Amino acid sequence: MTRFAHDQFAKDILDETLGSLGGVNPNKKVPAEVREIDIYFTPNPEKSGYLEYRDQLGLLGKMAETPALFEPFRNPVTSEKVISCLSKLFDVKADLARQAKRENTVSTEAPWLWILTPTASDNLLNSFKATGDEENWGEGIYFLGESFQTGIVVIHRLPKTPETLWLRILGRGKVQEDALVSLAALPVDNPWRLGALESVYQLQLNLRVNRSEKSELEVQEDEKLIMAIAPLFQEQLAAAEQRGKIEGKIEGVQQGIERGVQQGQRLIIESFIQGRFGELSEPMVSLVEPLSALPPIQVTRLLLQLSQLPGDSLGMRQGQHLIVESLLRFRFEELDEILMGMVDFLLTLPPLELRGLLLRLSELSRDELLRLLG
Repeated sequence: MTRFAHDQFAKDILDETLGSLGGVNPNKKVPAEVREIDIYFTPNPEKSGYLEYRDQLGLLGKMAETPALFEPFRNPVTSEKVISCLSKLFDVKADLARQAKRENTVSTEAPWLWILTPTASDNLLNSFKATGDEENWGEGIYFLGESFQTGIVVIHRLPKTPETLWLRILGRGKVQEDALVSLAALPVDNPWRLGALESVYQLQLNLRVNRSEKSELEVQEDEKLIMAIAPLFQEQLAAAEQRGKIEGKIEGVQQGIERGVQQGQRLIIESFIQGRFGELSEPMVSLVEPLSALPPIQVTRLLLQLSQLPGDSLGMRQGQHLIVESLLRFRFEELDEILMGMVDFLLTLPPLELRGLLLRLSELSRDELLRLLG
């Protein structure tokens, strides 16, 4: 269902960012009734670059200065859900107190609870006597009474600034779409950019699953978000290319640059195909390495085309045909009737033979290729 795809995306983003500041424990079980906290975070100031990373994360980094429970919601949080989150917090506090008593030590600092909701009404906030503290936290953050150690983050009310990016990306509709644009615009050396983009693309794939089980409104919302994500493929591959160049410089040779780019692209391609079609069949495996050798812009265009295919065995076969056709077109620019006819024939070759032939394409003329294929 749509909600679960977004739940996993929120956990991935929080894991990616907060992991730079300390320990992240997703799905931590609460003792009482074996319930789970989405993210249990423990800061570690001894981590290398802690202060720098904390500052770069802006508002999220400020929330991570203390132990924290993060409970993100895709749909607007309800009173019942807030109470459920508070119950988890109280269970954690009680468990810490029991542990301190058993060990005869001072109780560990109790965590703050941060409830992340795309929207919230004034009625809901007033029902919990939640109040803002704009002087210290800015707009969109509301706190329950001091002893509750709980903040409700109303994402659509957050200012559109770099400091709120890592929270706005967990929002909904236009708020999330704007945050995705800001994410893509981050410098390629941003420590969380590449990992976050990978999570965004995985979200896109997940949104295409079980469409028949979703409401018409959910499908429409999914499609709008998928369209917003699609242009970011180029940003992902450009980041992979940059990473490859950096790795290549460390190795000190041009081959290292090319290898780093191709390795980055190969990981992206494999992850995409597995997410789209559910498996990497043997024929498809033989196509991944030749495909990863193409320039990022070509791979980008092809992945966008593959994303429009059905995620079944028919879509897999259509994808294989499309990849071989694209490799031939990149090598020879124009495909005449004879070369187009060769696409299906190439796909009948044993996978290892097909892989070897496609890797040699750059060395072959049209006539040489036709002679090899007899």
